[in-house]
Amino acid sequence: MKLLLIGAGNMGGAMLVGLDRYDITVVEAYAPRQEELRGLYPDIAILTEIPSLDGFVVILAIKPQALSVLSCSGEAEAVVSILAGTPLSKIQEKVTAKAYIRAMPNIAALKQKSVTSVCGDESFKDEALEILSSIGKAIWLDSEAQLDIATGIGGSAPAWIALVAEALSDGAVNIGLPRDKSYEYVAALMDGMGALLAEEHPAIIKDKVTSPGGTTIAGIAALEEGGVRDSFIQAIDACYMRTKELS
Repeated sequence: MKLLLIGAGNMGGAMLVGLDRYDITVVEAYAPRQEELRGLYPDIAILTEIPSLDGFVVILAIKPQALSVLSCSGEAEAVVSILAGTPLSKIQEKVTAKAYIRAMPNIAALKQKSVTSVCGDESFKDEALEILSSIGKAIWLDSEAQLDIATGIGGSAPAWIALVAEALSDGAVNIGLPRDKSYEYVAALMDGMGALLAEEHPAIIKDKVTSPGGTTIAGIAALEEGGVRDSFIQAIDACYMRTKELS
């Protein structure tokens, strides 16, 4: 399978960390980024212009606003678009391919820990999941509507989790823990919780940690008073509405 990555900025570059195991060619128009990529990946062809798409599985990682000026020739084996808020109908207008896939990875692709939402043509489902599993966990969804909903969890929530991590650190620093130690604790906490949540329902984990009259329930009461649960529910809703506006 020959891959053609069009666009190697923040997200495309993050994906390249896992995708470099494939036979992959990269198209990057920004000259300073080209030189950076050539230094990082000396064995990968870095092109300035898009070649014929014939024979390639195209990963489209340009900015959504750049789609209107995209120009390419040939017919791709498939196109995997990671353009936020861009339905496959718009991709079909600009790129000719045998199959169309829409995906939403997140920045954890840098560590091959992305959770990537995937939907599109069933004929390319297995191949798409194989490719996107190289950067983390890929989850197949039944429709673009489901992908738009999942964008909040998969695409935007890393920023919200980072906000939570920073707030936890700030709370500890506020009452005397050194900043470097607080960040060390929070990073290890997030890693451990991911492993637990893969196996147990969050409510069960919460109940296991929460003792009657203890420290944990006191903290939960403070969080509920601040409306933390409702805030996250509203964040998902706001993200979904914004995704619909963009599309």
